[in-house]
Amino acid sequence: MAKSAARRAAEKPASPRETLRVVSDPVADHLIHERVRLAIVSSLAVNPSLTFNELKRLLDITDGNLSIHARKLEEAGYIECEKAFEGRMPKTTFRLSQKGRTALGRYLDHMERLIEAARG
Repeated sequence: MAKSAARRAAEKPASPRETLRVVSDPVADHLIHERVRLAIVSSLAVNPSLTFNELKRLLDITDGNLSIHARKLEEAGYIECEKAFEGRMPKTTFRLSQKGRTALGRYLDHMERLIEAARG
């Protein structure tokens, strides 16, 4: 059975120039690429919201580490942070913003293109 031209093209390995273009994509989001920030954004993408303590336990990181990375994501507009009190205890809740959801989608698309280029 003959292969279609599109299928043959899809099976051809990416040229070095094509691979370089994928790797150096200016759309790639280096803010999200950092391991803890990617974990925060990914966790919030599959949960409507998570508290500070829930995220801390889920990701198994320290208070300080979570605070620093969450602040960077909040400053970029990728997550929204709501602070309240539950009784006398402070409660911080995080949600993924639409901007963050869009950035994560672009990041995942970029990573998929990188994987495809690497597999050839």
